[in-house]
Amino acid sequence: MFAIGDDVLSQKTGNTGKVVGYGHEMVNGVYLPTIKVLIAESLKSGKKAFVEEDLHSAWIQQQAASALSAK
Repeated sequence: MFAIGDDVLSQKTGNTGKVVGYGHEMVNGVYLPTIKVLIAESLKSGKKAFVEEDLHSAWIQQQAASALSAK
């Protein structure tokens, strides 16, 4: 599980951001963990923050993603 403040990368969209919270989503009658991510583009532009909530499994830590692409 990610900690608040971790830098993460979406495996689906390629968006990067910081974890700002947690939640859950019901899928087929089962609660699955989600994370709330402040998308990095909103941090750079200074515009209204965009928070994306998605399944925890759809994201990886950004440092881990950088290490994978370096190989």
